[in-house]
Amino acid sequence: MEDRELIEKSREGDEEAFGMLVKKYEKKVFNLICSLTRNPDLADDLAQDVFIKAYLALNKFQHRSEFGTWLYRIAVNHTKDFLRKKSSMPHVSFDTIEQTTILQEDETLKREAEQSEEQRRQTVFKALETLPEKHRMIINLRDVQGFPYEEIARILSVRPGTVDSRLHRARKLLRKKLEPLLASL
Repeated sequence: MEDRELIEKSREGDEEAFGMLVKKYEKKVFNLICSLTRNPDLADDLAQDVFIKAYLALNKFQHRSEFGTWLYRIAVNHTKDFLRKKSSMPHVSFDTIEQTTILQEDETLKREAEQSEEQRRQTVFKALETLPEKHRMIINLRDVQGFPYEEIARILSVRPGTVDSRLHRARKLLRKKLEPLLASL
């Protein structure tokens, strides 16, 4: 069933239809929020809030954009509001972030490689945290989540050209912050 049909059935009170929409988008919404908060437990709670908000606002959805874009905008705004209200982001153990599989026979080399990768990941996340919100958001949407420029533009309510220029500036800022940090690793 297509989104439009599921939306119409949901508006008529068909909970199963809305459940199908949730099933279709839950992983992407969770991943988006998780990339912004770096806390899977918090992301799970916020994702549930997003779907409740979407359900309650479903009658306001006017099909001007794709349902997914509308839902991602709700997710981004809800997460930004939550983080703004919270004075500081909770400390997240990087053990919760999925480790890259390293295929090496020698356990000592494997441990060293994992430690080195974890140090780089922590360094990147720390540098990313220092960027202004609009730059951090654009990197998350494009480089972490892989959204296309047009979708990012709709999610953030900006023009695609703005996405391109912000992404360019954000990457440049991140690179500048990372050069001295990564050189020391």
